[in-house]
Amino acid sequence: MINLKTIKGSLKIFIILGIIIFGAILFSGCTEKAEKQIGENIPKETASSEVTSSEKVSEPHWTYEGKEGAENWAELGYPDCAGKEQSPIDIPYKTPLHANDISYNHNPSVIEISNNGHTIKVAEENKSTITIDGNNYSLQQYHFHAPSEHTLNGTYYDMELHLVHQSDAGKYSVVTVMIKSGSENKAYEPIWEHLPALKGEKENITSLKIDEYDLLPANLSYYRYTGSFTTPPCTEGINFIIMSNPVELSKAQIEAFQAIYSRTNRPIQPLNQREFI
Repeated sequence: MINLKTIKGSLKIFIILGIIIFGAILFSGCTEKAEKQIGENIPKETASSEVTSSEKVSEPHWTYEGKEGAENWAELGYPDCAGKEQSPIDIPYKTPLHANDISYNHNPSVIEISNNGHTIKVAEENKSTITIDGNNYSLQQYHFHAPSEHTLNGTYYDMELHLVHQSDAGKYSVVTVMIKSGSENKAYEPIWEHLPALKGEKENITSLKIDEYDLLPANLSYYRYTGSFTTPPCTEGINFIIMSNPVELSKAQIEAFQAIYSRTNRPIQPLNQREFI
């Protein structure tokens, strides 16, 4: 004789097991979908051998134009880019000019040339230094922009070189050189022979040593003001040394760089209440 009580108990257990199994399947599917969405939302362009895994996720991607361009850097997650002491700026006519009072301590070195996705960057094995107002700054790296970021009395140049120095106290001084089309420049040629065309590409040049201060103009007079990094995070309090005289590169040399990066300059920023030093 069939025991209805037993059947009802078994049916109840079957229903409960079914609910548990269905819930597990649903939860697994939602988790997989969420993981897929998170993975899709991480900008692929942030991947770099120069940052940690956490930095790859947390640093918003930026460009020079479009939705992620310079006008939107602050909204992208770099609030300092909306500060009152931003760079680059225009250096107007009759700005106070400094004579050559900076001590350049040369240290020719083996170099590494890399393409970081925004520019061509050069780092040296043995850091050279400069001395400004009695403070020493070590060269961290130098890189290029095309066209120039700063302007001299409203005039843009074909390119601009930034030599980024840092003191032991963590302060930065950037020596800036304008580059215009003219004669071939032999001092730049060793770098130009090894320009990495692809993002993430690097070249270690052990066959020669470059004295980066050969990249400067013969006349080392300069303008000076306090600004910011010209790329995110746009940190302020940066001491800018703007050479008043440009150097020349040949048209072919300039075009070789522009074939890799042709629009890597942030727009001119307001001077606001700043004064030239």
